[in-house]
Amino acid sequence: MALGSAIRPGRKTLLFFLATLLAGLLALTSMARANDAPVLETFIAKVPAGELVEGATAYGEIRDDIPVAPVLRGSELLGYAFITSDFVGTTGYSGKPIHVMVAIAPDGRLLSAELVKHSEPIVLVGIPERKIKALTESYSGLDVVAEAAAEGAAHDLEIISGATVTVMIIDDSVVRSSIKVARALGLGGLAPEAAPAGPRMAVDMNAQEVVDWQSLADVGAVRRLTIDVGQLNAAFEASGDERAAARPEPGAPEEIYIDLQAALVSVPTIGRSLLGDAEYRNLLDWLEEGEQAILLMGRGKYSFKGSGYVRGGIFDRIQLIQGDISVRFRDRQHRRLGELAAEGAPSFKEIDLFKIPADSGFDPTKPWRIQLLVQRPVGPVAKAFITFDLGYRLPERYLVPLAPSEAEPAAAAIPPQPEEGEARAQLWKRIWLSKKVEIGVLLTMLTVLTGVFFFQKQVTRNERAFFWFRMGFLTVTLVFLGWWQNAQLSVVNLMALGASLREGFTWDAFLMDPLVFILWTSVAAALLFWGRGAFCGWLCPFGALQELTNRIARYFKVPQWTLPWGLHERLWPIKYMIFLGLFAVSLASMPMAEQYAEVEPFKTAIILKFARAWPFVLYVVLLLVAGLFIERFYCRYLCPLGAALAIPGRMRMFDWLKRYRECGNPCQICANECFVQAIHPTGEINPNECLSCLHCQVRYQDSRKCPVVIRKLKRREQAARSTARSGAMLDRLTGHPNSLAAKKES
Repeated sequence: MALGSAIRPGRKTLLFFLATLLAGLLALTSMARANDAPVLETFIAKVPAGELVEGATAYGEIRDDIPVAPVLRGSELLGYAFITSDFVGTTGYSGKPIHVMVAIAPDGRLLSAELVKHSEPIVLVGIPERKIKALTESYSGLDVVAEAAAEGAAHDLEIISGATVTVMIIDDSVVRSSIKVARALGLGGLAPEAAPAGPRMAVDMNAQEVVDWQSLADVGAVRRLTIDVGQLNAAFEASGDERAAARPEPGAPEEIYIDLQAALVSVPTIGRSLLGDAEYRNLLDWLEEGEQAILLMGRGKYSFKGSGYVRGGIFDRIQLIQGDISVRFRDRQHRRLGELAAEGAPSFKEIDLFKIPADSGFDPTKPWRIQLLVQRPVGPVAKAFITFDLGYRLPERYLVPLAPSEAEPAAAAIPPQPEEGEARAQLWKRIWLSKKVEIGVLLTMLTVLTGVFFFQKQVTRNERAFFWFRMGFLTVTLVFLGWWQNAQLSVVNLMALGASLREGFTWDAFLMDPLVFILWTSVAAALLFWGRGAFCGWLCPFGALQELTNRIARYFKVPQWTLPWGLHERLWPIKYMIFLGLFAVSLASMPMAEQYAEVEPFKTAIILKFARAWPFVLYVVLLLVAGLFIERFYCRYLCPLGAALAIPGRMRMFDWLKRYRECGNPCQICANECFVQAIHPTGEINPNECLSCLHCQVRYQDSRKCPVVIRKLKRREQAARSTARSGAMLDRLTGHPNSLAAKKES
């Protein structure tokens, strides 16, 4: 059908509705509500006072000076409630804050702590959430006064294997935010930190002297933490963990386990001496205004980096702590170095630069420490953990006093925090910048796929070439989008969008994952042109997994089952029923809807790569086995996401797939070869079920199988022969036997 005649005037109402919907989506930014209020305001409406603190009857008004609310029993003050993310950074693996609601008593002890919201992928799809919640609740009774005196190190940290970073972020946020609140309110006798006596100091940026390694070490510009095997084994024995003590580190007691050294290389003399002039200039180009950088150097049996940051982007064995702030480094804040430039510098196995963000609150003139997390396996998957500190203070020779006019005003009891909306915006922008390569690959895939659809006649002309192109594209979808980037769309995304629209929409939450956001945007645009097939047939990792495994099964001659049309047609509605059921449940309870959304096998097969409890794995395996015999079994009959996309897909503006009048009457070749049986016996293509594989377009111009094409070719051949015979006869009559026609005839 010609494109110009493809628009269907009879669908004006549907097109108007779709246009209105898209316009609404584009204008949703204007719907973002102002978020000047603290995060606490959101959660005191969701968590009853009696649930947070036993015996409490209500919350008081949120204070004007700091975001805390009194917890009351009648008129009696039991304590104060607050959200950790109002006071400290709580960004986790997901790039989104982990919100913990805490209640603190007037004597400085915690009454309770409750995990109220998070987006941590390892908790959502792997480790049971009850474990993380139970660990959070265990902070009840924590002595904040003792923690303030010990700089947050007065308690033992319990680590859950597989969720190290998540647990450490929760621990850090609970302890440090509690100390801030206690100091601000004077709880337990704590008082706001007094401003330091004497003039305020700043780094001397004019001191550019280059010195050798020993000179830096002598003045304390390079600090060192050395742990030998004997010290390590003794520390685990002292921890009281019998399992860890029973598995000592092998080796001689004096053998170096780790020699970790640190330096603040954003200070010119230290940086130029250790890095050399060329590398120091590179460092200055790397750093933005207000950012600092440290150099960590390590050797020995234990790595301070480990391999966790490769998988998740966060260095889970180290963090920088300064007073009430902590900085955990991500892969985009990291650079490797090959060697040191300072004369006399020892050799190290690991030499790495780490950037400290400007908005972290870090002050290079004040003492800080690197906390090193050391782990020891105590079971097949369980590990024990212990921490060591490397303290650092910048030598005074690298400091200069600030003039009174240049000095900053004394810090308030609670340092001003960026507004939540602004902080989230900064966060997603940083995430997008860190994913430039991945975004480029996805945009390339979308550009190629768009070209395939627009030039489908040319692309599908060679059946073999198109087949291998499709297999290659699906492989990239599965491996890159799915297993590597976890960019698997889900019906949960749609339910979350619905909940967000009800509660107050903001773009920030959806911009945190750039690949998923781009995919959803492309899906919305593709629904206008091609329906659900652009995503379901080409960009869905689990759909790609099904099709690739089925192709392997066909190679090994696994029989393919074709369901009777009547049964096949009656199984179609199942996925719509599942989607409508999930949508109805989400209106009542999003957590419950997310649990029922496990009908989608995406988490198990794509996000966790089958590393999950056996019932989930068995469910996915059964679906894939069914797909070996009935291609795309799950897509055909069970996928709620496919159903959700099929509904607006009915409102597409064009019919791109070309058909002959003879299709379906009498020819059934395309209908019989459609791998999801989306073509009716009468020849029409059902847009709700079509996955836009374009196989029917291959057959549309197939000179070996399509009867219409074969008939056209035969007619052309007959016409050509008739013309040749007529020409030959004319040549004979006119006496020109060497004419082209005569040659053809001969």
